[in-house]
Amino acid sequence: MELILIRHGLPLRVEAEDGSPADPPLSDIGHQQARLVADWLEDTEIDFLYSSPMQRAHQTAVPLAESKGLEVELREGVAEYDRHADHYIPVEELKKFDYDRWLRLMRGEIDNIDFPKFCEGVVATLDEIIATHPGKTVAVTCHGGVINVWTCHLLGMEPRLFFNADYTSISRYRAASSGVKSIVTLNEHSHLKLLPKEA
Repeated sequence: MELILIRHGLPLRVEAEDGSPADPPLSDIGHQQARLVADWLEDTEIDFLYSSPMQRAHQTAVPLAESKGLEVELREGVAEYDRHADHYIPVEELKKFDYDRWLRLMRGEIDNIDFPKFCEGVVATLDEIIATHPGKTVAVTCHGGVINVWTCHLLGMEPRLFFNADYTSISRYRAASSGVKSIVTLNEHSHLKLLPKEA
């Protein structure tokens, strides 16, 4: 089967004053990116579509669901490690304004997060999706952390955030009936060249 992981589009920056989970929606650019990735995958046969329940991932799935005539099935196990954080700062901003914190993040040193537990949940959820759909093509709209963890798992690497996935980037994996899993492509983002210049 083929597993396609799609990172969400650019979300708004959110800092909740009451301490509640930030869970930001997509920005205007993020919605454009979501439409572009749906258009880019127009000729790709997709049998099932899953999403993280977080707004930025689910909103990214909507244009693809409409294009393919599919229902979006939510999975907690592919929510991001910051699921309950009271703020969301796009990683590009974090790298620019707090480089030391960005470096810690990329090493998997995430404050107040049980990172190993997060990794176990990601792998278990994606393994379950693979096992449920042999011979099919399944897309999952999710998050940079999820894509990093799954890729590390397939490469036999210590789980960490070793690269910054582009917004609405596409990463493709194959899972053979023998149980062997492989990486086909990582971080495809040619469709983003179609964004209007002012974006």
